[in-house]
Amino acid sequence: MDLGIEGRWAVVCAASKGLGKGCAEALAKEGVNLVINARTEAPLEETAKGLRQLAPGIQVISVAGDITQPDTRNKVLTAAPHVDILINNAGGPPPGDFRDWSPEQWQQALNNNMITPIELIKATVDAMAKRGFGRIINITSSSVKAPITALGLSNGARSGLTGFIAGTARQPDIAGRNVTINNLLPGKFDTDRLRSNFAHAAQKSGESEKSIAAASHQHIPARRFGTAEEFGAFCAFLCSEQASYFTAQNVLLDGGSYPGTF
Repeated sequence: MDLGIEGRWAVVCAASKGLGKGCAEALAKEGVNLVINARTEAPLEETAKGLRQLAPGIQVISVAGDITQPDTRNKVLTAAPHVDILINNAGGPPPGDFRDWSPEQWQQALNNNMITPIELIKATVDAMAKRGFGRIINITSSSVKAPITALGLSNGARSGLTGFIAGTARQPDIAGRNVTINNLLPGKFDTDRLRSNFAHAAQKSGESEKSIAAASHQHIPARRFGTAEEFGAFCAFLCSEQASYFTAQNVLLDGGSYPGTF
């Protein structure tokens, strides 16, 4: 299927690895020009090189830096002639016990996983509406739908973003101008983040990371973890011309793990 987005410009955050990289690769295959961002320059440049090899006809611009900082956001947003597609993505805060978290840790979680994507949306959505095309995808977490006890910082910050998007995406001057805003809620995908969660659980329980991962498979009806490639393909479709009637939604990609009907 031709997604109708060839030649568009996308900003993809946290794109050097994991789900962000999967999204960047899927968009590259559709002929989308990319501005990719991550904190560390070396792996980001390696990803940029791979994207250029994957899709020789597109432009790939890499901007290393902390996207939670205003100066980095400005560099990222001005690297492209305009932004048609925005993929908000940031690593979640560490697991732990809410009794141990300080106000400063809460503020950092909110800044990273709620305020930063809102600032990026503010900076791009009106220009998208003026041009009559825009796709904004926020990569959040399945914990928005089914909170994970040890990830309370993430539960709170990402739920705040979800509430904001629910109102903003439905505004007529946004939705009525072919600008969609949706949230992708990943369950367990084979990423560094998942492996770090297993390491934390192993440290607390005394079990091996391998045994914890194997047990985790048994709670997923698909009996496996997701891949960054299939996540990216789904993200690319939500950025397509064909997805123009789909907005203000939370899409759970979890291999069937969530047990509810709604």
